[in-house]
Amino acid sequence: MTTFTWLKGHGTENDFVLLPDPDGTVHGDLDPAFVAALCDRRRGIGADGVLRVIRTAAMAEHGYAGVDPAAAEWFMDYRNADGSVAEMCGNGIRVFARYLADEGLVDPSAPVPVGTRDGVKLLSYGGPSGVEPVETIAADMGVPALLGESKVEAEGRTWVARHVDVGNPHAVAFVDDLADAGSLLTEPAYDAAVYPHGVNIEFVERRGPRHVGMRVHERGAGETRSCGTGAVAVALASAAADGADPADGDVTYRVDVPGGTLHITWRADGHAVLAGPAVIIARGDLTWLG
Repeated sequence: MTTFTWLKGHGTENDFVLLPDPDGTVHGDLDPAFVAALCDRRRGIGADGVLRVIRTAAMAEHGYAGVDPAAAEWFMDYRNADGSVAEMCGNGIRVFARYLADEGLVDPSAPVPVGTRDGVKLLSYGGPSGVEPVETIAADMGVPALLGESKVEAEGRTWVARHVDVGNPHAVAFVDDLADAGSLLTEPAYDAAVYPHGVNIEFVERRGPRHVGMRVHERGAGETRSCGTGAVAVALASAAADGADPADGDVTYRVDVPGGTLHITWRADGHAVLAGPAVIIARGDLTWLG
């Protein structure tokens, strides 16, 4: 039996349980079965994933030393809803940054570095232009990679998909209507030779100039209301298909997800910046009997 503090937050309704564990002494190695139970929407708190708030220096004691503590004091130890480890989460890291600012653990007047399994990411409060709503947080997602093509299949239909690496793998398929993807209750089929560790699969419809809508089936979570890295993958795949080149100036796409709207800017230096709301909605203490 363990008693611990938890919080609940979301970014465009992609929701997470946050576990404050600065020194890694509360949750140990974060057992996958415990994570899955927390995320269960009927038997647990319910979430698309878990964000452990831990110092980067403490991560080495739990098997990960890929980020220099001098580069980022805090580390987002992210787990999918099924308990599996994930490299990166674009909505999750913005919720993580919201928690750090709300708790006074960082100074939001300057960009805040956060360690992840995809390296250090810089978070800015208020969005890239400084005029977005106060709850907006922008995450520099680094330099995603536009790769080759594969195929995905759902509801008996097959589409060509663009492979985009945003620190985690994505397959982006353009459809005439988002309903074409069906219920997404089961994982769409994909090429396991291209994605040996699984893949996030996005279905995209065009809605206007540099404006698209998407649905996503996330690896280890199922269909979610939003996916930040998925929105980045969709924006880059859309820009490539449209012939938009950031070398000619910043390229910004609006991506509508079931839980809201995200804006992705692809800069001339190759970096992609994801901007959108991030809020903490609840907190409490839990005595875990499992």
